[in-house]
Amino acid sequence: MQWTNDSTLLGFILVGFSDRPQLELLLFGLQKVLFVVILILYLLTILGNTTIILISRLEPKLHTPMYFFLSHLSFLDLCFTSSVIPQLLVNLWDPMKTITYGGCVVQLYVSLALGSTECVLLALMSYDRYVAICRPLHYTLLMHPHFCMTLTSLAWLSGVTTTLVQSTLTLQLPFCGHHQVDHFICEVPVLIKLACVDTTFNEAELFVASILFLIVPVSFILVSYGYIAQAVLKIKSATGRKKVFGTCSSHVTVVIIFYGTIMFMYLQSAKSTYKDQGKFVSLFYTVVTPMLNPLIYTLRNKEVKGALRKVLGKIQVVNFT
Repeated sequence: MQWTNDSTLLGFILVGFSDRPQLELLLFGLQKVLFVVILILYLLTILGNTTIILISRLEPKLHTPMYFFLSHLSFLDLCFTSSVIPQLLVNLWDPMKTITYGGCVVQLYVSLALGSTECVLLALMSYDRYVAICRPLHYTLLMHPHFCMTLTSLAWLSGVTTTLVQSTLTLQLPFCGHHQVDHFICEVPVLIKLACVDTTFNEAELFVASILFLIVPVSFILVSYGYIAQAVLKIKSATGRKKVFGTCSSHVTVVIIFYGTIMFMYLQSAKSTYKDQGKFVSLFYTVVTPMLNPLIYTLRNKEVKGALRKVLGKIQVVNFT
């Protein structure tokens, strides 16, 4: 039988909560408010992450591997939100809630590449903290700038590779004219649900990819912080322990928020019945998490706050002169 894919011509309708009348009625009354809230969060995301990138570049004291990785994390968050939120805002304003096939394809490839890269990058940041705390005398040698650049390049390469595989396999599935996506954005799990053929292979491939980009990095992070915890317990000075805790707490907080939400979405079956929870979780990690990251690193890090004050002070001096 020859399958046709009419969705390539019609595009998709991002249903959101339209299939739940009681929720849709509630959200309809708050639609404009939700639009404003998400727009403000998006602007805060741009401001916060751009600030992290700029001060990491402008302040010489922050020219270290830790802030090199942090600036890449901020850049990832900027790109990720920009691949998702503008379309989300359009759909909140437009009752048709449509997205072109090309727009869905771009969103799928870009968001998956960036999300996968961030999974690997957070693991690399834990390794940086492990070397800094457990092997401080070898830190400069082990975390050489060229080595950090290589690690970051591998993170980006892994993200691009997985999206080329997963997204391409997903888009090759015949949708048989089905064009109502039961979600706010185009993601692999929700597009698999549209297929009108057996998707066992795609689900298996998605599960394997989730293991590689979620379970493996989380396990690596847990092992790294296990060694860090052992090193902290050996520190007799309360001041020293507090300093180490302050250095690592920001990263741990970001890891918990990021992986906690992503794992809920990607480690369940594509045919899972927890679709509404998945929508709320997706809203959280696409809208809220990228906005929280710069706040977490700024509010809990004296070096970043000091660098920010210094840069703002220089800007004020320039304005007055």
